[in-house]
Amino acid sequence: MKTVIMVAEKPSLAQSIAKILSKGNCTSRKGLNGACSVHEYPGSFMGQAVRFKMTSVCGHVMSLDFIGKYNNWDKVDPAELFSKAPTEKKEANPKLSMAKFLQVEAKGCDLVVLWLDCDKEGENICFEVLDAIQPVMNKAFGNERTVYRAKFSSITDTDICNAMNRLGQPNRNEALSVDARQELDLRIGCAFTRFQTKYFQGKYGNLDSSLISFGPCQTPTLGFCVERHDKIQSFKPETYWVIQAKVFKGKDSPVMLDWDRVRVFDREVGQMFVNIAKESREARVESVSKKEKVKQRPLALNTVEMLRVASSALGMGPQHTMQIAERLYTQGYISYPRTETTHYPENFDLKGTLRQQASNPFWADAVKVLLADGLNRPRKGVDAGDHPPITPMRAASESELGSDGWRLYEYITRHFIATVSQDCKYLQTTIAFSISTEGFSCTGKTLLSAGFTEVMPWQGVPVEESLPSCETGDTFTVDEIKLVEKQTSPPDYLTEAELITLMEKHGIGTDASIPVHINNICQRNYVTVEGGRRLKPTNLGVVLVHGYYRIDAELVLPTIRSAVEKQLGLIAQGKADFQQVLQHTLDIFKRKFHYFVDSIASMDELMEVSFSPIADTGKPLSRCGKCHRFMKYIQAKPSRLHCSHCDETYSLPQNGAIKLYRELRCPLDNFELVLWSSGARGKSYPLCPYCYSNPPFRDMKKGMGCNECTHPSCQHSLSALGIGQCVECDAGVLALDPSSGPKWKMACNRCNVVVQFFEHAHRVQVTAESCEACEAALVSVDFSKAHSPLPGSATQHTGCVFCDPVFQDLVELKHATMRHPMHRGGQARRQGGRGRGRGRRPGGRANPKKPKDKMAALAAYFV
Repeated sequence: MKTVIMVAEKPSLAQSIAKILSKGNCTSRKGLNGACSVHEYPGSFMGQAVRFKMTSVCGHVMSLDFIGKYNNWDKVDPAELFSKAPTEKKEANPKLSMAKFLQVEAKGCDLVVLWLDCDKEGENICFEVLDAIQPVMNKAFGNERTVYRAKFSSITDTDICNAMNRLGQPNRNEALSVDARQELDLRIGCAFTRFQTKYFQGKYGNLDSSLISFGPCQTPTLGFCVERHDKIQSFKPETYWVIQAKVFKGKDSPVMLDWDRVRVFDREVGQMFVNIAKESREARVESVSKKEKVKQRPLALNTVEMLRVASSALGMGPQHTMQIAERLYTQGYISYPRTETTHYPENFDLKGTLRQQASNPFWADAVKVLLADGLNRPRKGVDAGDHPPITPMRAASESELGSDGWRLYEYITRHFIATVSQDCKYLQTTIAFSISTEGFSCTGKTLLSAGFTEVMPWQGVPVEESLPSCETGDTFTVDEIKLVEKQTSPPDYLTEAELITLMEKHGIGTDASIPVHINNICQRNYVTVEGGRRLKPTNLGVVLVHGYYRIDAELVLPTIRSAVEKQLGLIAQGKADFQQVLQHTLDIFKRKFHYFVDSIASMDELMEVSFSPIADTGKPLSRCGKCHRFMKYIQAKPSRLHCSHCDETYSLPQNGAIKLYRELRCPLDNFELVLWSSGARGKSYPLCPYCYSNPPFRDMKKGMGCNECTHPSCQHSLSALGIGQCVECDAGVLALDPSSGPKWKMACNRCNVVVQFFEHAHRVQVTAESCEACEAALVSVDFSKAHSPLPGSATQHTGCVFCDPVFQDLVELKHATMRHPMHRGGQARRQGGRGRGRGRRPGGRANPKKPKDKMAALAAYFV
């Protein structure tokens, strides 16, 4: 019997598809990576009895990166990244071991069905999966087809079963277009980002951004925001005047009239018209016109419109909106949320989709009327050839979806119902008046048929006071005529919705990537999100864009990226060559990069005006080991220490607090140690500023604190404070945090495991002896008399944290509340000397045992 392996894009998606295809008759188990499950069931495929294995990936299996040595910012000229630096595919998330997991599950399988998301990124992941599994699958006989691609737009029984019956092939051209975009963004973005980050962070201390990034899409996105900012700053208000007239007829309420000339910019001219109008105390009706008008129902919903409405009406950012939409899709509540199409296919079951909403109390009445009277044919939109518009696929309630999930689902459902409803119709009445020789008018609207606005009330025709009934020739009494002074006002900052519109119009990004680019400029501290989700550029964002305009406007204008996107689209259609597009675009940006480097002084002139030199920034904190003067601690991102006398800058760990560590010094370089802490419930460790950036031993890397230092005799090093291997990760060692008393703890120097122990003890020390059972270092504890767990009046005890029964109830495993971003994963390595690192102490044995029994005990306390 043949085995068919099927791969979806997310674990939840795999579970839903397997449940539908197996009719709920499948067995499930966890895969070796712990993140993905495998669902197995018997069935038939192409008329043969087979065994199905349904599993998933977690997004991209691989990511593109430079080979090792080209990731060293200090040793590589950024210009080399355009062509000289080789790239390689690396696992997108090494911790998941996704490639190995796929190979284990695919070994011995005969066929593969790919259920990845049906967009260009999904096609790209198809080939990542195939690259991993095809070498281990059974070889095909002759020209036997072994690879199939499922195309679907929603997680419904009908759509999934139809996809299984109409399997196709993965699209190589669409996958190549994604490869091209990835390589272009990597090479161009990294080259510019590395150069300008190193150049400006070395000169200015208050940029408040850990990365001064450039992106071929990100930078034009920022450009739109700064362009609006510039218009606001350069705006000069002008004074103008309007005539306001108020008239009434009999006992009817007064009516305000609009002046036909609208406004004048000369006060004397305005006053002249007021004087003319005041010559008459009557307003004559010149005409009464009534016209039936239509407010059209919306087009079917696509991604960009959903993002716009979510931001402007629901107050939800684009990135957050897409995350919620993807969750609703994988749970089967809506169709695929990434689509450019605004036209329903001819065979789309509009009535069946609508019928599912007939029991929802919020719109049941409107739905029942439509089902009884007949659906209105939706407006003809654009068929982009990708996916149907976003529609609800099954009924739901707020309790099922949660607050934000329900709000987005509610809008999608109301929008769908509106597309098959009647247009809104209203009667517009306009009355034209003359007062002396000046013309005035007033307009009113009367609703005739609410149509689609019953389910989208915010789109409804505003209720206005009805106009008095009158005919041509009637006269009204003039109650008041006055000249009112006003001023022109500047435009407001761009909203996210307006920015999305501009990005779509100019071809910046795709429906999938637009939220990412907007999120990036927020995270980089280039813009801040103000009230009404308006995007206000920061000082840094403004200076960067103005600097690009000075040097090369095409770096920030949308024109060049729009042209590149069109070329990428041609690759996807098979009309352009991958290598030619890639090489041509890189050649253009390489020339731009060299010109940018040569002209950087133009941008630097703007930086000098807006930011302070690094020597004038920060507060004195610790002494330099070279000149013994105080170095300044610069707290703005990226936090660092700067010695103005030596003109040297030293990196520090980010996302935590830095303070002086007891005025102690590093024995190697005489720099004063500092203490990094992520908070009372997190980790902390001392570090030498010089060693942190310049590792003193061959087996150390940049970014290591004293808890990873392999100095054989320093009292702050891992050799002195290491206790035993981490109970979770293979690469880490649990080291005593000497600054944590009286709430003592030890923490892994690699992962975010924290072990709390011996609270209220006076003193905790790591001894030179080791445990006979697990080879961890023994710990000597001096308890206070009031809190001693020892029998009698004893206060001192030495034992193993993991094995000693006296210590057993005093140890609690936790996770640090904040993870240091520079903690590295990597290959597991065995630690020498009672699990303290490679620097052994006398009597230490290699390959200490991980305290597995205690690991289970600690897990019971896990929080």
